[in-house]
Amino acid sequence: MKTNNRPRRIDAHVHFWELARGDYDWMTPDLVDIYRDFGPEHLRPYLTAADIDEIIVVQAAATVAETEFILRIAEDTDFVSGVVGWVDLASPEAPDTLARLSENPNLKGIRPMIQDIPDHDWMLQDTLTPGMQSIAQLGLSFDCLVRPLHLKNLCKLLNRHPDLQVIINHCAKPDMADESFDSWAKDMKRLAEQTSAFCKFSGLVTEVGADWKTNQLRRHTEHILQCFGPDRLIFGSDWPVVNLAGDYQAWINAANDLLSDLSVHERARIFGENAVLAYDL
Repeated sequence: MKTNNRPRRIDAHVHFWELARGDYDWMTPDLVDIYRDFGPEHLRPYLTAADIDEIIVVQAAATVAETEFILRIAEDTDFVSGVVGWVDLASPEAPDTLARLSENPNLKGIRPMIQDIPDHDWMLQDTLTPGMQSIAQLGLSFDCLVRPLHLKNLCKLLNRHPDLQVIINHCAKPDMADESFDSWAKDMKRLAEQTSAFCKFSGLVTEVGADWKTNQLRRHTEHILQCFGPDRLIFGSDWPVVNLAGDYQAWINAANDLLSDLSVHERARIFGENAVLAYDL
């Protein structure tokens, strides 16, 4: 889609799904605004309006079959620059599955759905080590779908695997209530200082809810900017999940407002160049 010499603009967190596939365990009819099929043809007009050139498609189901599904979409869609898929990292077959999937050059990362795993210590079990090592050896990124309660363990995990290219999704989904800020802020600061992880600037509006206002996002935005800096933040829309709290353009507008004090170069890093580095695009 890019047609000029300006920096690449990338939305690094998008989902596509077809409900009839039947492996979206978290998807229920009460999620009215997103309980339907979403594909590239639905997203393209929003990308054009927002001047976004490329996207990263991220898994939405804990199955290899769904990863293969979005890899096929990537092959047929000009504006898809990469896919973050899923593999059962606890399986003895994880290294072989990763090697097979990575033969497709569109695979750029792996994301276990940690937020949905009942065992909060799951990520620290030794059975994951071969899979984690394979992710690093294959040059893939590791996307972390976590909540604040996982952050201390995540810091332990990343210190155990310093060679992993890590991307924390959705600012770790903070509870946007003021009384929950300090604990999240402390743990995110520790992760930024002790690891080389990137952080996705995404998902905040969904955590606030449908009646969000831009100023409700400012305190958390300022903190992740202070911790990770413009060189380690990556813009993502989380479309179509963002529809639960608004729409694509509303989040783009809010992000532009929240980052308006940054330089042109710093905004270019967040809105594209950091995704190029993190996902080796």
